[in-house]
Amino acid sequence: MNVIDSIVTQAASIAAVRRDIHAHPELCFEEVRTADVVAGKLTEWGIPIHRGMGTTGVVGIVKGRDGGASGRAIGLRADIDALPMQEFNTFAHASKHQGKMHACGHDGHVAMLLAAAQHFAKHRNFDGTVYLIFQPAEEGGGGAREMIKDGLFEQFPMEAVYGMHNWPGMPVGQFAVSPGPVMASSNEFKITIRGKGSHAALPHNGIDPVPIACQMVQAFQTIITRNKKPVDAGVISVTMIHAGEATNVVPDSCELQGTVRTFTLEVLDLIEKRMQQIAEHTCAAHDAVCEFEFVRNYPPTVNSAPEAEFARAVMASIVGESNVLAQEPTMGAEDFAFMLQAKPGAYCFIANGDGAHREMGHGGGPCTLHNPSYDFNDDLIPLGATYWVKLAEAWLAQPAKAA
Repeated sequence: MNVIDSIVTQAASIAAVRRDIHAHPELCFEEVRTADVVAGKLTEWGIPIHRGMGTTGVVGIVKGRDGGASGRAIGLRADIDALPMQEFNTFAHASKHQGKMHACGHDGHVAMLLAAAQHFAKHRNFDGTVYLIFQPAEEGGGGAREMIKDGLFEQFPMEAVYGMHNWPGMPVGQFAVSPGPVMASSNEFKITIRGKGSHAALPHNGIDPVPIACQMVQAFQTIITRNKKPVDAGVISVTMIHAGEATNVVPDSCELQGTVRTFTLEVLDLIEKRMQQIAEHTCAAHDAVCEFEFVRNYPPTVNSAPEAEFARAVMASIVGESNVLAQEPTMGAEDFAFMLQAKPGAYCFIANGDGAHREMGHGGGPCTLHNPSYDFNDDLIPLGATYWVKLAEAWLAQPAKAA
């Protein structure tokens, strides 16, 4: 691998920062200590910062050898928040906060971008500006959206923005990137069926919402199999059904909740419309009342083709063509999608390995995302930082695109 020597030299000290962040996880919009650590390091290296965007976000501003005079700029983003879950690991850097854990590797994302920042501070081998975006609240809080609302792209105008996520299961030394949709939209629904309670032995005196709910759940799957095109991806998962309090009582109501995932807004529009129609008409057919709620959380993460191909070329220069894979789209969601709606860019995966890197004291579960036995692979820090550095330098070395 063609990694930058100076980054390798500093990797151990950055790994120590990563482990400190891992030991002190903070949930969305609460990342005060994490932001302090990031801001402290950037300031120590002489990089100007802006704080408070999106509540706890930090933006580092690195001017190139021309002092940024060219007007060119690129954004590099890392998410900084943890998850509300208990860690099973017991090694030295395990979470010190009950019910909070860096189980998705955001601590490692911070470390890779900090390692790149340290290199940028010493070796400004570019003209223009690199914006280092440390974003809060990816895990359900929409921190990217909030930073944009607070003026991220107005205060820090950039031509493109890039993101990266560690990916367990891929051998270390590999990347994956592709144009088009790479992560799904995330949406949730809540449907309340209001019937009429009665004695369970006298169901004719009531309107039972439970069989109505059962019909509804089954009918939703016909949207996937019979309404949308078979080649278009979509998922409807009813994950909660709540009804009743006693075995001999027909309940007044039944509540369904769940999630919908798609790679395009067109398929999402279709699914939402058909779900509402099915829900309301099924209730009407049984003289029940329907309350339908559908919340769109994150849009699909869609890589722009030129930026994805540019990233692929940079990756190939580091690890070789054979180690840059096509990015298999996943139905997981990512709020970097909001940034890609506003700016060209690409979101890639960097391989995290199979978990063999974990130290004694790791939990008994697999090293997968959102698992209580997960830990980020510190061996990625030099590789990920090298990618960030070479991506920014190569991007800013291009001729400016015509307006």
